[in-house]
Amino acid sequence: MPSKPILAVDVDGVISLFGYDEPPPPSEARFQLVDGMLHCISLRAGERLGRLGEHFDLVWATGWEEKANFYLPEMLGLAELPYLSFDGARFGSAHWKLGPLEEYCRGRAMAWIDDNLDESCYRWARERSEPTLLVPTDPAIGLQEVETEALIAWGGGLAFETAR
Repeated sequence: MPSKPILAVDVDGVISLFGYDEPPPPSEARFQLVDGMLHCISLRAGERLGRLGEHFDLVWATGWEEKANFYLPEMLGLAELPYLSFDGARFGSAHWKLGPLEEYCRGRAMAWIDDNLDESCYRWARERSEPTLLVPTDPAIGLQEVETEALIAWGGGLAFETAR
């Protein structure tokens, strides 16, 4: 049986929301202090990531690194995930994640959900020999149902192609 594709998951702008005019209602988000900084954590993202975990092998691709497993699984109802380590996060783009992503995902189809993708990220995805999908999010609303369904459809299409 072929392995599931990898889904690299950013936190800030995907799960931790910012830049909104009105904060989401308490039924949809929870404010959490993380290393002295207040984050608005989307509770809906947990259910969506749980569903995505049925179709993908999830990995944290965030500057939070191992701290994602310290703060998020219990809050989101998820198991701990593997995480990528980076040589320092950089503000303004996600291109600094490319080396560790390439190493971790080598030889496997992968999708990456992030709010800070730039042209270098899309170029990298086009040049990979394995199927690669980049999914941008709006940091004010994070991972929504439309991205979730698109990812599930893409992963299902890969499984169909592999089975042929």
